[in-house]
Amino acid sequence: MTPLHARHRRTALAVATTVAAGALLTTGLTTGSAAADAAPASAAEPAPAGAPVLLSAAARTSLIQEQQASAAGTADDLGLGAKEKLVVKDVVKDADGSVHTRYERTYDGLPVLGGDLVVHESASGATRGVTKAVEAAVEVPSVTPGITAGKAEKQALTAAKAAGAQRTEADSAPRKVIWAADGKPVLAYETVVGGLQDDGTPNELHVVTDAATGEKLYEWQGVHTGTGKGLYSGTVTLGTYKSGTTYQLYDTARGGHKTYNLARGTSGTGTLFTDADDVWGTGTASSSSSDQTAAVDAAYGAQTTWDFYKNTFGRSGIRNDGKAAYSRVHYGNNYVNAFWSDSCFCMTYGDGSGNTHPLTSLDVAGHEMTHGVTSHTAGLNYSGESGGLNEATSDIFGTGAEFYANNPSDAGDYLIGEKIDINGDGSPLRHMDRPSKDGASKDYWSSGLGSIDVHYSSGPANHFFYLLAEGSGTKTVNGVTYNSPTYNGSTVTGIGRAKALQIWYKALTTYFTSTTTYKAARTGTLNAASALYGSGSTEYKAVAAAWTAVNVN
Repeated sequence: MTPLHARHRRTALAVATTVAAGALLTTGLTTGSAAADAAPASAAEPAPAGAPVLLSAAARTSLIQEQQASAAGTADDLGLGAKEKLVVKDVVKDADGSVHTRYERTYDGLPVLGGDLVVHESASGATRGVTKAVEAAVEVPSVTPGITAGKAEKQALTAAKAAGAQRTEADSAPRKVIWAADGKPVLAYETVVGGLQDDGTPNELHVVTDAATGEKLYEWQGVHTGTGKGLYSGTVTLGTYKSGTTYQLYDTARGGHKTYNLARGTSGTGTLFTDADDVWGTGTASSSSSDQTAAVDAAYGAQTTWDFYKNTFGRSGIRNDGKAAYSRVHYGNNYVNAFWSDSCFCMTYGDGSGNTHPLTSLDVAGHEMTHGVTSHTAGLNYSGESGGLNEATSDIFGTGAEFYANNPSDAGDYLIGEKIDINGDGSPLRHMDRPSKDGASKDYWSSGLGSIDVHYSSGPANHFFYLLAEGSGTKTVNGVTYNSPTYNGSTVTGIGRAKALQIWYKALTTYFTSTTTYKAARTGTLNAASALYGSGSTEYKAVAAAWTAVNVN
Protein backbone atom coordinates (compact mmCIF):
# COMPACT_ATOMS: atom_id res chain seq x y z
CA MET A 1 0.00 0.00 0.00
CA THR A 2 1.25 3.49 -0.54
CA PRO A 3 0.15 6.63 1.28
CA LEU A 4 -0.71 9.78 -0.63
CA HIS A 5 2.03 11.73 1.06
CA ALA A 6 5.13 10.96 3.08
CA ARG A 7 4.33 10.24 6.72
CA HIS A 8 7.81 11.34 7.70
CA ARG A 9 10.96 11.90 5.75
CA ARG A 10 12.75 8.62 6.30
CA THR A 11 14.22 6.77 3.34
CA ALA A 12 12.70 3.32 3.00
CA LEU A 13 12.81 0.68 0.30
CA ALA A 14 9.25 -0.03 -0.81
CA VAL A 15 7.09 -1.16 -3.77
CA ALA A 16 3.99 0.93 -4.09
CA THR A 17 0.50 2.33 -4.68
CA THR A 18 -1.38 5.51 -3.45
CA VAL A 19 -4.61 7.65 -2.88
CA ALA A 20 -8.34 7.91 -3.86
CA ALA A 21 -11.33 10.27 -3.76
CA GLY A 22 -14.36 11.77 -5.45
CA ALA A 23 -17.69 13.58 -5.04
CA LEU A 24 -21.45 13.08 -4.83
CA LEU A 25 -24.55 11.48 -6.22
CA THR A 26 -28.10 11.02 -7.26
CA THR A 27 -29.08 7.93 -9.18
CA GLY A 28 -27.66 7.29 -12.60
CA LEU A 29 -24.55 5.96 -14.25
CA THR A 30 -22.70 8.91 -15.72
CA THR A 31 -20.30 11.52 -14.42
CA GLY A 32 -19.89 15.10 -15.62
CA SER A 33 -18.97 15.63 -19.25
CA ALA A 34 -15.47 14.58 -20.22
CA ALA A 35 -12.98 17.26 -21.11
CA ALA A 36 -12.39 17.18 -24.84
CA ASP A 37 -8.65 17.36 -24.28
CA ALA A 38 -8.69 13.99 -22.49
CA ALA A 39 -10.04 11.95 -25.40
CA PRO A 40 -7.45 9.94 -27.35
CA ALA A 41 -8.90 11.09 -30.65
CA SER A 42 -11.95 12.82 -32.02
CA ALA A 43 -14.47 11.18 -34.32
CA ALA A 44 -12.70 12.79 -37.29
CA GLU A 45 -9.26 11.78 -36.08
CA PRO A 46 -8.68 8.01 -35.77
CA ALA A 47 -6.50 6.73 -32.96
CA PRO A 48 -2.79 6.35 -33.82
CA ALA A 49 -1.79 2.90 -35.05
CA GLY A 50 0.19 2.38 -31.86
CA ALA A 51 -2.69 3.24 -29.51
CA PRO A 52 -4.15 0.40 -27.40
CA VAL A 53 -7.58 -0.95 -28.26
CA LEU A 54 -10.35 -1.84 -25.82
CA LEU A 55 -10.60 -5.62 -25.62
CA SER A 56 -13.68 -7.41 -24.34
CA ALA A 57 -13.11 -9.63 -21.31
CA ALA A 58 -13.46 -12.71 -23.52
CA ALA A 59 -11.03 -11.38 -26.13
CA ARG A 60 -8.46 -10.45 -23.50
CA THR A 61 -8.72 -13.85 -21.82
CA SER A 62 -8.37 -15.61 -25.16
CA LEU A 63 -5.28 -13.56 -26.05
CA ILE A 64 -3.68 -14.25 -22.68
CA GLN A 65 -4.34 -17.99 -23.07
CA GLU A 66 -2.91 -17.91 -26.59
CA GLN A 67 0.27 -16.18 -25.41
CA GLN A 68 0.62 -18.50 -22.42
CA ALA A 69 0.26 -21.55 -24.67
CA SER A 70 3.27 -20.38 -26.68
CA ALA A 71 5.27 -19.16 -23.65
CA ALA A 72 7.70 -22.08 -23.74
CA GLY A 73 8.56 -21.31 -27.35
CA THR A 74 8.95 -17.63 -26.49
CA ALA A 75 11.36 -18.53 -23.68
CA ASP A 76 13.42 -20.59 -26.13
CA ASP A 77 13.43 -17.77 -28.68
CA LEU A 78 14.70 -15.39 -25.98
CA GLY A 79 17.49 -17.79 -25.03
CA LEU A 80 16.27 -18.38 -21.48
CA GLY A 81 17.69 -21.30 -19.52
CA ALA A 82 16.10 -24.73 -19.18
CA LYS A 83 14.99 -23.93 -15.60
CA GLU A 84 13.26 -20.69 -16.60
CA LYS A 85 9.59 -20.36 -17.46
CA LEU A 86 7.45 -17.40 -18.50
CA VAL A 87 4.02 -16.62 -17.05
CA VAL A 88 1.80 -14.08 -18.82
CA LYS A 89 0.87 -11.15 -16.58
CA ASP A 90 -0.79 -8.80 -19.06
CA VAL A 91 -1.42 -8.32 -22.78
CA VAL A 92 -1.90 -5.07 -24.72
CA LYS A 93 -3.10 -5.04 -28.33
CA ASP A 94 -2.64 -1.94 -30.51
CA ALA A 95 -4.85 -0.57 -33.25
CA ASP A 96 -2.43 -1.86 -35.92
CA GLY A 97 -2.60 -5.42 -34.53
CA SER A 98 0.72 -5.30 -32.64
CA VAL A 99 0.72 -7.23 -29.36
CA HIS A 100 2.78 -6.45 -26.25
CA THR A 101 2.91 -9.33 -23.76
CA ARG A 102 4.18 -8.72 -20.24
CA TYR A 103 5.67 -11.81 -18.58
CA GLU A 104 6.76 -12.71 -15.09
CA ARG A 105 9.50 -15.30 -14.81
CA THR A 106 10.17 -18.37 -12.66
CA TYR A 107 13.43 -20.24 -12.10
CA ASP A 108 13.30 -23.86 -10.99
CA GLY A 109 9.73 -23.18 -9.88
CA LEU A 110 10.60 -20.08 -7.81
CA PRO A 111 9.31 -16.57 -8.61
CA VAL A 112 11.99 -14.27 -10.04
CA LEU A 113 11.56 -10.80 -8.54
CA GLY A 114 12.93 -8.38 -11.14
CA GLY A 115 12.69 -10.97 -13.91
CA ASP A 116 9.76 -9.32 -15.68
CA LEU A 117 9.94 -8.54 -19.38
CA VAL A 118 7.74 -7.38 -22.25
CA VAL A 119 7.83 -8.97 -25.72
CA HIS A 120 6.71 -6.71 -28.58
CA GLU A 121 5.23 -8.48 -31.62
CA SER A 122 3.92 -7.21 -34.95
CA ALA A 123 0.44 -8.10 -36.20
CA SER A 124 2.01 -11.05 -38.06
CA GLY A 125 3.54 -12.40 -34.84
CA ALA A 126 7.13 -11.40 -35.60
CA THR A 127 9.11 -10.26 -32.56
CA ARG A 128 10.02 -6.59 -32.84
CA GLY A 129 11.86 -6.27 -29.55
CA VAL A 130 12.04 -7.12 -25.87
CA THR A 131 12.04 -4.81 -22.84
CA LYS A 132 13.64 -6.43 -19.77
CA ALA A 133 13.74 -5.33 -16.14
CA VAL A 134 17.28 -6.75 -15.91
CA GLU A 135 19.66 -7.96 -18.60
CA ALA A 136 21.58 -10.41 -16.41
CA ALA A 137 21.07 -14.13 -17.03
CA VAL A 138 18.94 -15.71 -14.30
CA GLU A 139 20.92 -18.52 -12.74
CA VAL A 140 21.92 -19.41 -9.17
CA PRO A 141 24.28 -22.18 -7.95
CA SER A 142 21.61 -23.80 -5.79
CA VAL A 143 18.04 -23.36 -4.60
CA THR A 144 18.93 -24.78 -1.19
CA PRO A 145 19.12 -21.93 1.35
CA GLY A 146 22.05 -21.46 3.68
CA ILE A 147 19.98 -19.82 6.44
CA THR A 148 16.68 -20.80 8.00
CA ALA A 149 13.37 -19.22 7.14
CA GLY A 150 13.13 -18.25 10.81
CA LYS A 151 16.17 -15.99 10.51
CA ALA A 152 14.64 -14.24 7.51
CA GLU A 153 11.37 -13.77 9.41
CA LYS A 154 13.19 -12.27 12.39
CA GLN A 155 14.89 -9.76 10.12
CA ALA A 156 11.55 -8.81 8.55
CA LEU A 157 9.94 -8.31 11.95
CA THR A 158 12.79 -6.01 12.96
CA ALA A 159 12.25 -3.91 9.83
CA ALA A 160 8.50 -3.80 10.45
CA LYS A 161 8.96 -2.65 14.04
CA ALA A 162 11.18 0.18 12.77
CA ALA A 163 8.13 1.32 10.76
CA GLY A 164 5.95 1.21 13.87
CA ALA A 165 4.36 -2.23 13.52
CA GLN A 166 3.99 -4.36 16.64
CA ARG A 167 3.97 -7.92 15.32
CA THR A 168 5.53 -11.05 16.78
CA GLU A 169 5.23 -13.16 13.65
CA ALA A 170 4.94 -12.76 9.89
CA ASP A 171 1.61 -13.05 8.10
CA SER A 172 2.85 -16.22 6.42
CA ALA A 173 6.02 -18.29 6.30
CA PRO A 174 8.85 -16.68 4.27
CA ARG A 175 8.79 -17.91 0.66
CA LYS A 176 11.83 -18.74 -1.41
CA VAL A 177 12.39 -16.48 -4.43
CA ILE A 178 15.11 -15.46 -6.83
CA TRP A 179 16.02 -11.81 -6.28
CA ALA A 180 17.21 -10.33 -9.59
CA ALA A 181 16.19 -6.66 -9.43
CA ASP A 182 19.63 -5.44 -8.35
CA GLY A 183 21.53 -7.16 -11.13
CA LYS A 184 23.15 -10.47 -10.17
CA PRO A 185 20.40 -12.97 -9.23
CA VAL A 186 20.58 -14.62 -5.81
CA LEU A 187 18.44 -17.09 -3.88
CA ALA A 188 16.42 -15.21 -1.28
CA TYR A 189 13.48 -15.27 1.10
CA GLU A 190 10.54 -12.87 0.83
CA THR A 191 8.70 -12.24 4.11
CA VAL A 192 5.50 -10.21 4.55
CA VAL A 193 4.62 -8.60 7.90
CA GLY A 194 1.17 -7.10 8.53
CA GLY A 195 -0.36 -5.10 11.39
CA LEU A 196 -0.42 -1.30 11.49
CA GLN A 197 2.25 1.33 10.93
CA ASP A 198 2.91 4.07 13.46
CA ASP A 199 0.31 6.45 11.98
CA GLY A 200 -2.43 3.83 11.77
CA THR A 201 -1.88 2.93 8.12
CA PRO A 202 -2.12 -0.84 7.55
CA ASN A 203 1.26 -2.52 7.26
CA GLU A 204 2.17 -4.91 4.47
CA LEU A 205 5.95 -4.80 4.58
CA HIS A 206 7.81 -7.10 2.18
CA VAL A 207 11.41 -7.86 3.15
CA VAL A 208 13.82 -9.72 0.88
CA THR A 209 16.69 -11.54 2.61
CA ASP A 210 19.70 -13.21 0.98
CA ALA A 211 19.17 -16.93 1.63
CA ALA A 212 22.91 -17.58 1.73
CA THR A 213 24.22 -14.74 3.90
CA GLY A 214 21.17 -13.44 5.78
CA GLU A 215 21.77 -9.92 4.44
CA LYS A 216 18.70 -7.75 3.87
CA LEU A 217 18.56 -7.02 0.16
CA TYR A 218 15.40 -4.94 -0.22
CA GLU A 219 12.16 -3.94 1.44
CA TRP A 220 8.94 -2.34 0.20
CA GLN A 221 5.57 -1.36 1.54
CA GLY A 222 2.68 -3.14 -0.17
CA VAL A 223 0.07 -0.62 1.04
CA HIS A 224 0.18 2.51 -1.10
CA THR A 225 -0.43 5.84 0.75
CA GLY A 226 -3.26 9.00 -1.67
CA THR A 227 -29.67 13.07 -5.95
CA GLY A 228 -26.45 13.48 -3.43
CA LYS A 229 -23.80 16.05 -2.61
CA GLY A 230 -20.10 15.53 -2.18
CA LEU A 231 -17.81 17.75 -0.18
CA TYR A 232 -15.45 18.51 -3.07
CA SER A 233 -17.23 17.84 -6.36
CA GLY A 234 -20.70 19.25 -5.74
CA THR A 235 -23.85 17.54 -6.94
CA VAL A 236 -23.02 14.70 -9.30
CA THR A 237 -24.67 11.65 -10.82
CA LEU A 238 -23.64 8.26 -9.45
CA GLY A 239 -24.35 4.66 -10.24
CA THR A 240 -26.50 3.01 -7.53
CA TYR A 241 -28.48 -0.22 -7.32
CA LYS A 242 -31.95 -0.85 -5.90
CA SER A 243 -32.30 -4.05 -3.87
CA GLY A 244 -35.89 -4.47 -2.77
CA THR A 245 -36.89 -1.12 -1.28
CA THR A 246 -33.32 -0.07 -0.44
CA TYR A 247 -30.69 1.63 -2.60
CA GLN A 248 -27.05 0.55 -2.41
CA LEU A 249 -23.89 2.45 -3.27
CA TYR A 250 -23.13 -0.25 -5.84
CA ASP A 251 -22.20 0.67 -9.41
CA THR A 252 -23.13 -2.30 -11.60
CA ALA A 253 -22.21 -0.43 -14.79
CA ARG A 254 -18.54 -0.15 -13.84
CA GLY A 255 -17.43 -3.60 -12.85
CA GLY A 256 -19.50 -3.73 -9.65
CA HIS A 257 -17.75 -1.04 -7.59
CA LYS A 258 -19.06 -0.82 -4.02
CA THR A 259 -18.47 1.78 -1.31
CA TYR A 260 -18.26 0.59 2.30
CA ASN A 261 -18.28 2.25 5.71
CA LEU A 262 -15.53 1.21 8.12
CA ALA A 263 -17.11 3.43 10.82
CA ARG A 264 -13.70 4.22 12.40
CA GLY A 265 -12.49 0.62 12.09
CA THR A 266 -9.11 -0.30 10.61
CA SER A 267 -9.76 -3.79 9.23
CA GLY A 268 -12.30 -5.78 7.29
CA THR A 269 -14.59 -4.64 4.52
CA GLY A 270 -17.08 -2.66 6.59
CA THR A 271 -20.77 -2.19 5.81
CA LEU A 272 -22.12 -1.38 2.35
CA PHE A 273 -23.70 2.09 2.24
CA THR A 274 -27.47 1.98 1.76
CA ASP A 275 -30.21 4.62 1.56
CA ALA A 276 -34.00 4.67 1.46
CA ASP A 277 -34.60 7.38 -1.16
CA ASP A 278 -31.40 7.35 -3.29
CA VAL A 279 -30.52 10.87 -2.17
CA TRP A 280 -27.03 10.74 -0.69
CA GLY A 281 -24.87 13.12 1.30
CA THR A 282 -25.26 16.77 2.26
CA GLY A 283 -22.22 18.38 0.67
CA THR A 284 -20.96 19.32 4.14
CA ALA A 285 -18.30 17.55 6.18
CA SER A 286 -19.48 15.82 9.32
CA SER A 287 -17.59 14.05 12.08
CA SER A 288 -20.24 11.32 12.14
CA SER A 289 -18.89 7.87 11.31
CA SER A 290 -22.05 7.19 9.30
CA ASP A 291 -21.80 10.35 7.16
CA GLN A 292 -22.61 9.70 3.50
CA THR A 293 -20.83 12.72 2.03
CA ALA A 294 -17.37 11.13 2.10
CA ALA A 295 -18.87 8.00 0.56
CA VAL A 296 -20.35 10.08 -2.28
CA ASP A 297 -16.93 11.57 -3.03
CA ALA A 298 -15.26 8.16 -2.95
CA ALA A 299 -17.86 6.58 -5.25
CA TYR A 300 -17.71 9.52 -7.65
CA GLY A 301 -13.92 9.37 -7.71
CA ALA A 302 -13.96 5.65 -8.48
CA GLN A 303 -16.49 5.93 -11.30
CA THR A 304 -14.78 8.96 -12.85
CA THR A 305 -11.39 7.24 -12.78
CA TRP A 306 -12.95 4.14 -14.36
CA ASP A 307 -14.47 6.25 -17.13
CA PHE A 308 -11.24 8.20 -17.63
CA TYR A 309 -9.19 5.05 -18.20
CA LYS A 310 -11.82 3.42 -20.41
CA ASN A 311 -12.58 6.41 -22.62
CA THR A 312 -9.01 7.73 -22.82
CA PHE A 313 -6.98 4.52 -23.10
CA GLY A 314 -9.48 1.73 -23.74
CA ARG A 315 -8.70 0.21 -20.34
CA SER A 316 -11.52 -1.64 -18.59
CA GLY A 317 -10.78 -1.34 -14.88
CA ILE A 318 -7.58 -1.37 -12.88
CA ARG A 319 -6.61 -4.88 -13.97
CA ASN A 320 -8.11 -4.33 -17.43
CA ASP A 321 -10.41 -7.29 -16.80
CA GLY A 322 -13.71 -5.43 -16.43
CA LYS A 323 -13.84 -5.94 -12.66
CA ALA A 324 -13.91 -3.08 -10.17
CA ALA A 325 -12.02 -2.57 -6.96
CA TYR A 326 -14.00 -1.31 -3.96
CA SER A 327 -13.74 1.71 -1.68
CA ARG A 328 -13.75 2.08 2.12
CA VAL A 329 -14.35 5.37 3.93
CA HIS A 330 -14.23 6.51 7.58
CA TYR A 331 -10.99 4.59 8.21
CA GLY A 332 -9.58 5.02 11.72
CA ASN A 333 -9.87 8.09 13.91
CA ASN A 334 -8.41 11.42 12.73
CA TYR A 335 -6.48 9.47 10.10
CA VAL A 336 -4.85 12.01 7.78
CA ASN A 337 -4.14 9.86 4.73
CA ALA A 338 -5.58 7.58 2.08
CA PHE A 339 -4.11 4.46 0.52
CA TRP A 340 -4.39 1.73 -2.06
CA SER A 341 -3.76 -1.92 -1.17
CA ASP A 342 -3.25 -4.71 -3.69
CA SER A 343 -4.00 -7.34 -1.07
CA CYS A 344 -7.62 -6.20 -0.68
CA PHE A 345 -7.74 -4.64 -4.16
CA CYS A 346 -9.35 -1.59 -2.61
CA MET A 347 -9.06 2.14 -1.90
CA THR A 348 -9.29 3.40 1.68
CA TYR A 349 -9.81 6.96 2.97
CA GLY A 350 -9.28 8.58 6.31
CA ASP A 351 -11.41 11.49 7.53
CA GLY A 352 -8.48 13.79 8.23
CA SER A 353 -7.99 16.17 11.13
CA GLY A 354 -10.97 16.26 13.49
CA ASN A 355 -12.63 13.63 11.28
CA THR A 356 -14.02 16.52 9.19
CA HIS A 357 -11.51 16.68 6.30
CA PRO A 358 -11.91 13.40 4.38
CA LEU A 359 -9.18 12.69 1.84
CA THR A 360 -11.68 11.95 -0.91
CA SER A 361 -10.93 14.56 -3.58
CA LEU A 362 -11.02 13.50 -7.23
CA ASP A 363 -7.30 13.76 -7.96
CA VAL A 364 -6.60 11.72 -4.84
CA ALA A 365 -8.99 9.02 -6.10
CA GLY A 366 -7.32 8.96 -9.50
CA HIS A 367 -3.91 8.88 -7.85
CA GLU A 368 -4.88 5.99 -5.59
CA MET A 369 -6.44 3.80 -8.25
CA THR A 370 -3.49 4.43 -10.55
CA HIS A 371 -1.22 2.72 -8.05
CA GLY A 372 -3.29 -0.35 -8.80
CA VAL A 373 -2.88 0.17 -12.55
CA THR A 374 0.89 0.51 -12.13
CA SER A 375 0.99 -2.65 -10.03
CA HIS A 376 -0.82 -4.60 -12.75
CA THR A 377 1.29 -3.20 -15.60
CA ALA A 378 4.91 -2.10 -15.16
CA GLY A 379 5.02 -2.96 -11.44
CA LEU A 380 7.48 -0.13 -10.77
CA ASN A 381 9.41 -0.95 -7.59
CA TYR A 382 8.48 1.49 -4.85
CA SER A 383 12.02 2.53 -4.06
CA GLY A 384 14.79 4.54 -5.68
CA GLU A 385 14.14 6.15 -9.05
CA SER A 386 11.51 3.58 -10.04
CA GLY A 387 9.60 4.51 -6.87
CA GLY A 388 9.63 8.17 -7.85
CA LEU A 389 8.31 7.22 -11.30
CA ASN A 390 5.60 5.14 -9.61
CA GLU A 391 4.44 8.13 -7.56
CA ALA A 392 4.62 10.45 -10.56
CA THR A 393 2.50 8.04 -12.60
CA SER A 394 -0.24 8.32 -9.98
CA ASP A 395 0.01 12.12 -9.97
CA ILE A 396 -0.06 12.24 -13.79
CA PHE A 397 -3.16 10.10 -14.20
CA GLY A 398 -4.84 11.56 -11.12
CA THR A 399 -4.45 14.91 -12.85
CA GLY A 400 -5.73 13.40 -16.08
CA ALA A 401 -8.87 12.11 -14.33
CA GLU A 402 -9.51 15.54 -12.79
CA PHE A 403 -9.34 17.26 -16.19
CA TYR A 404 -11.44 14.48 -17.74
CA ALA A 405 -14.28 15.03 -15.24
CA ASN A 406 -14.65 18.65 -16.37
CA ASN A 407 -16.37 19.36 -13.05
CA PRO A 408 -16.76 23.10 -12.29
CA SER A 409 -16.67 22.38 -8.55
CA ASP A 410 -13.19 20.88 -8.94
CA ALA A 411 -11.70 22.16 -12.19
CA GLY A 412 -8.72 20.36 -13.67
CA ASP A 413 -5.29 21.68 -12.66
CA TYR A 414 -1.67 20.64 -12.31
CA LEU A 415 -1.83 20.72 -8.52
CA ILE A 416 -2.09 17.55 -6.41
CA GLY A 417 -4.40 17.43 -3.37
CA GLU A 418 -5.34 21.11 -3.53
CA LYS A 419 -8.82 20.41 -2.15
CA ILE A 420 -7.95 18.35 0.93
CA ASP A 421 -5.71 20.96 2.63
CA ILE A 422 -3.44 18.49 4.42
CA ASN A 423 -0.92 21.27 5.09
CA GLY A 424 -3.56 23.37 6.85
CA ASP A 425 -2.68 26.53 4.92
CA GLY A 426 -4.61 25.95 1.70
CA SER A 427 -1.53 24.86 -0.24
CA PRO A 428 -1.54 21.72 -2.42
CA LEU A 429 0.59 18.67 -1.70
CA ARG A 430 2.48 18.94 -4.99
CA HIS A 431 2.97 21.33 -7.92
CA MET A 432 3.66 19.73 -11.29
CA ASP A 433 4.89 22.90 -13.01
CA ARG A 434 7.57 23.54 -10.39
CA PRO A 435 7.71 20.65 -7.88
CA SER A 436 10.16 22.38 -5.51
CA LYS A 437 7.40 24.81 -4.48
CA ASP A 438 6.35 22.24 -1.84
CA GLY A 439 9.73 22.67 -0.13
CA ALA A 440 10.94 19.09 -0.63
CA SER A 441 10.32 17.80 -4.17
CA LYS A 442 13.00 18.08 -6.84
CA ASP A 443 12.57 19.98 -10.10
CA TYR A 444 15.38 18.19 -11.93
CA TRP A 445 17.17 14.87 -12.02
CA SER A 446 20.48 14.49 -10.15
CA SER A 447 22.63 11.50 -9.24
CA GLY A 448 21.32 11.38 -5.67
CA LEU A 449 17.64 11.46 -6.63
CA GLY A 450 17.07 7.76 -5.91
CA SER A 451 18.03 8.13 -2.25
CA ILE A 452 15.18 10.48 -1.26
CA ASP A 453 11.55 9.74 -0.42
CA VAL A 454 9.60 8.65 -3.51
CA HIS A 455 6.99 11.38 -2.97
CA TYR A 456 9.75 13.93 -3.61
CA SER A 457 11.83 12.04 -6.21
CA SER A 458 8.66 12.03 -8.31
CA GLY A 459 9.26 15.74 -8.99
CA PRO A 460 11.31 15.53 -12.20
CA ALA A 461 8.76 13.18 -13.85
CA ASN A 462 5.84 15.40 -12.82
CA HIS A 463 7.79 18.38 -14.17
CA PHE A 464 8.52 16.52 -17.41
CA PHE A 465 4.84 15.76 -17.89
CA TYR A 466 3.80 19.36 -17.29
CA LEU A 467 6.40 20.65 -19.76
CA LEU A 468 5.39 18.04 -22.35
CA ALA A 469 1.72 18.96 -22.03
CA GLU A 470 1.85 22.73 -21.52
CA GLY A 471 5.40 23.91 -22.22
CA SER A 472 7.70 26.21 -20.25
CA GLY A 473 7.16 29.78 -19.10
CA THR A 474 4.10 31.52 -17.70
CA LYS A 475 0.56 30.51 -18.61
CA THR A 476 -2.90 30.26 -17.05
CA VAL A 477 -5.05 27.11 -17.25
CA ASN A 478 -8.57 27.01 -15.76
CA GLY A 479 -7.81 30.11 -13.71
CA VAL A 480 -4.54 28.81 -12.22
CA THR A 481 -1.30 30.53 -13.24
CA TYR A 482 1.84 28.44 -13.72
CA ASN A 483 5.44 29.39 -14.42
CA SER A 484 7.53 26.38 -15.31
CA PRO A 485 11.33 26.74 -15.57
CA THR A 486 13.83 24.46 -17.34
CA TYR A 487 17.20 23.11 -16.18
CA ASN A 488 19.07 24.35 -19.25
CA GLY A 489 17.16 27.58 -19.78
CA SER A 490 15.52 26.18 -22.90
CA THR A 491 12.04 26.97 -24.16
CA VAL A 492 9.80 23.92 -24.40
CA THR A 493 6.63 23.95 -26.49
CA GLY A 494 3.92 21.64 -25.17
CA ILE A 495 2.01 19.14 -27.33
CA GLY A 496 -1.20 19.20 -25.28
CA ARG A 497 -2.35 17.12 -22.36
CA ALA A 498 -4.19 14.52 -24.47
CA LYS A 499 -1.06 13.46 -26.37
CA ALA A 500 1.14 13.66 -23.25
CA LEU A 501 -1.23 11.28 -21.45
CA GLN A 502 -1.23 8.83 -24.35
CA ILE A 503 2.57 8.78 -24.42
CA TRP A 504 2.94 8.16 -20.67
CA TYR A 505 0.28 5.42 -20.69
CA LYS A 506 1.86 3.71 -23.70
CA ALA A 507 5.25 3.79 -21.99
CA LEU A 508 3.84 2.49 -18.68
CA THR A 509 2.01 -0.43 -20.24
CA THR A 510 4.49 -1.52 -22.91
CA TYR A 511 7.99 -0.13 -22.23
CA PHE A 512 8.41 0.32 -18.45
CA THR A 513 9.36 -2.58 -16.14
CA SER A 514 9.76 -3.01 -12.40
CA THR A 515 13.28 -1.54 -12.43
CA THR A 516 12.81 1.43 -14.81
CA THR A 517 15.01 4.43 -13.93
CA TYR A 518 14.68 8.03 -15.15
CA LYS A 519 17.10 7.37 -18.00
CA ALA A 520 15.10 4.28 -19.00
CA ALA A 521 11.88 6.30 -18.69
CA ARG A 522 13.25 8.73 -21.26
CA THR A 523 13.91 5.80 -23.60
CA GLY A 524 10.50 4.28 -22.88
CA THR A 525 8.57 7.47 -23.56
CA LEU A 526 10.54 8.11 -26.75
CA ASN A 527 9.67 4.58 -27.88
CA ALA A 528 6.03 5.31 -27.02
CA ALA A 529 6.04 8.61 -28.93
CA SER A 530 7.62 6.87 -31.92
CA ALA A 531 5.00 4.09 -31.89
CA LEU A 532 2.13 6.57 -31.58
CA TYR A 533 3.25 9.49 -33.73
CA GLY A 534 6.47 8.54 -35.54
CA SER A 535 10.18 8.90 -34.76
CA GLY A 536 10.46 12.13 -36.71
CA SER A 537 7.30 13.67 -35.30
CA THR A 538 6.84 16.89 -33.36
CA GLU A 539 5.64 14.78 -30.44
CA TYR A 540 8.83 12.67 -30.41
CA LYS A 541 11.02 15.78 -30.46
CA ALA A 542 8.94 17.35 -27.67
CA VAL A 543 9.46 14.29 -25.45
CA ALA A 544 13.22 14.55 -25.92
CA ALA A 545 13.20 18.29 -25.24
CA ALA A 546 11.06 17.97 -22.09
CA TRP A 547 13.36 15.31 -20.60
CA THR A 548 16.43 17.41 -21.37
CA ALA A 549 14.69 20.33 -19.66
CA VAL A 550 14.58 18.32 -16.40
CA ASN A 551 18.22 17.14 -16.84
CA VAL A 552 17.46 13.60 -18.05
CA ASN A 553 19.63 12.92 -21.10
